[in-house]
Amino acid sequence: MSKIPARGAIYLRQGKVHLELKLNELITDNGSVCQQLVVHIKECHGLPLINGQNCDPYATVSLVGPSRNDQKKTKVKKKTSNPQFNETFYFEVTRSSSYTKKSQFQVEEEDIEKLEVRVDLWNNGNLVQDVFLGEIKVPVKVLRNDSFQAWYLLQPRENGNKSSKSDDLGSLRLNICYTEDCVLPSEYYGSLRNLLLKSSDVQPISASAAYILSEVCRDKYDAVLPIVRLLLHHHKLVPFVAAVAELDLKDTQEANTVFRGNSLATRCVDEMMKIVGKHYLKVTLKPVIDEFCLFQICESPKPCEIDPIKIKEGDNVEINMENLRYYVDKVFREIVRSSISCPTLMCDVFYSLRHLAAKRFPNDPHVQYSAVSSFVFLRFFAVAVVSPHTFHLRPHHPDAQTSRTLTLISKAIQTLGSWGSLTKSKLSSFKETFMCEFFKTFQEEKFTESVKKFLDDVSSTESKEPSGLSEPVHLKEGEMYKRAQGRTRIGKKNFKKRWFCLTSRELTYHKQQDKEPIFTIPIKNILAVEKLDENSFNKKNMFQILHGEKPLYIQANNCVEASEWIEALCRVTRSNQKRLSFYHPSAFLNGNWLCCKSTIENTVGCAPCTADVPADTQIEIDGDRETERIYSLFTVNMSKLQKLEEACGSIAVYQGPRKEPDDYSNFTIEDSVATFHTLKQIIDIVDKLNESHEKYRKKRSSSAKYGSEENPIVGKVS
Repeated sequence: MSKIPARGAIYLRQGKVHLELKLNELITDNGSVCQQLVVHIKECHGLPLINGQNCDPYATVSLVGPSRNDQKKTKVKKKTSNPQFNETFYFEVTRSSSYTKKSQFQVEEEDIEKLEVRVDLWNNGNLVQDVFLGEIKVPVKVLRNDSFQAWYLLQPRENGNKSSKSDDLGSLRLNICYTEDCVLPSEYYGSLRNLLLKSSDVQPISASAAYILSEVCRDKYDAVLPIVRLLLHHHKLVPFVAAVAELDLKDTQEANTVFRGNSLATRCVDEMMKIVGKHYLKVTLKPVIDEFCLFQICESPKPCEIDPIKIKEGDNVEINMENLRYYVDKVFREIVRSSISCPTLMCDVFYSLRHLAAKRFPNDPHVQYSAVSSFVFLRFFAVAVVSPHTFHLRPHHPDAQTSRTLTLISKAIQTLGSWGSLTKSKLSSFKETFMCEFFKTFQEEKFTESVKKFLDDVSSTESKEPSGLSEPVHLKEGEMYKRAQGRTRIGKKNFKKRWFCLTSRELTYHKQQDKEPIFTIPIKNILAVEKLDENSFNKKNMFQILHGEKPLYIQANNCVEASEWIEALCRVTRSNQKRLSFYHPSAFLNGNWLCCKSTIENTVGCAPCTADVPADTQIEIDGDRETERIYSLFTVNMSKLQKLEEACGSIAVYQGPRKEPDDYSNFTIEDSVATFHTLKQIIDIVDKLNESHEKYRKKRSSSAKYGSEENPIVGKVS
């Protein structure tokens, strides 16, 4: 398995590792003496997150010297930043031929002077490249005759010595920022965390702590990442995004420029989609991009260049256009069919953006679609197509020709997505005439309708839709088996084949497709959707729908189909207020529940509901770490906070022309009193945290032994 360094590792914490090292003297069967190095790797703390989730860490332990590199490997620990390894490795330390046994064992300096123990931490990538997390190096000579036990801070990988070759390969200018955050126990962050989590409730939103942080940071992205992750962790992101989006719309004068700038709202949605939508991109685009890239490598690639200036000699632009159209059609088809996999959180955000835009521009019937397409097509799918390696859809940056083709496909996806908000294409708006000619082949009503339906699917929520909505959104249909619920006179309960249809309003089943429904369950009446134990009816791929009447037991044709139906039903019922917290994993048969043996049919379930929002990927976020990062940003920008506080005080007192506008003219101050109140809270909280950090530093430096968990060794031991 190939390995790569962790991207951005210099910014993230590396973590620390707990080691015990020892040199033992051994006498072999022939009476000669050798030395054995014992390395006990105990545990690690604070390993970096990988793409927002806990890593799957393992360690490699090596004994390295001028003529040797013996390496051993621990087991992989799943989904943890604090793995407990407790594994011991043994290395034979080779002695010189002149060595003779002594009564008091002493290590000869010349034999081990250049030997060192190296421990590397890696994230197991399964089918992709393993990611380097950090390393430590300990010279064997420090051991002498004693065992050595300590904590070590993991370090970034060294690049080695500069090559002796003096070829001039050019120069590279870098701007590197190293940030170290010391995360205190959770109770220290209570006040700051609560103030940030209440941001969406503050009126106006520009007076909230989260918004103020984005205002004082020089680069908004520095503030957006920890804000989004913290609010996401505490399920407060959707109302905050809705609030800042509404503020963004107030400054938008034309419907066709909705959410096109780099505002706080758009950056928050961008970051949310990167975190939450990673799995969605993988299931939607990765298969088709893998197929395309493999074809480009293994077969003679189909040329897709349609720019007359860049086209190769001998290529036919008409054939190239057909090739490009084939790839665009394939990617477009996968996207518009993917709504069922869209994560719940993304759907909730899109719903809010759609209705806020429609409220802001009530006379524009298309703005509700452009508000969503500007994110899901322009900022999500199109970006992932042009840079698949950035979104972990491909292991490496594509070659120049493949990259050019992906760029053309991305441009096409952006345009097709924009057409969902327009009844007619505006070919005259294209900057490139060759793209104008290409899109003349796409002037078909089906593309507009496909995009419109997709945008409806990813931004609809049944319980929130107004009653005046014209038509329900069709989500899924197919043939499955359902268990009769005993409504016949003789009460025979068997399994019958039925055609199921799910819309945003109801679930129905029919004797045959295109026939009238036999039974209808309104979406608002569904209380839970869960898998059913196989032992209930000795059948696989079963799930149950709990609603007002008896449970509806359904058998899908295979496990994939069963999971798709459960996901679809859970997503469309996610806002039902009466959803159950507990259910019965098995059926009620012969007077008792097979799972808990209770004889009361309507008793409360015996297991917690698990299929709440299966379309979402579980995201591991360290809330304290994100709060500490926000505290650090407030600390760095304290002078701006104080200046803004003075400005708010001046406005509140004088209620006249602002004095010295250059000092705060770039800040948004809608309500000076509310903003002043929040600023005072922020400054007070930051001052208290400063005291806590100072106490911790003094305690650590005075009482913690160097090499302990509280005061780990930094860098290479000498």
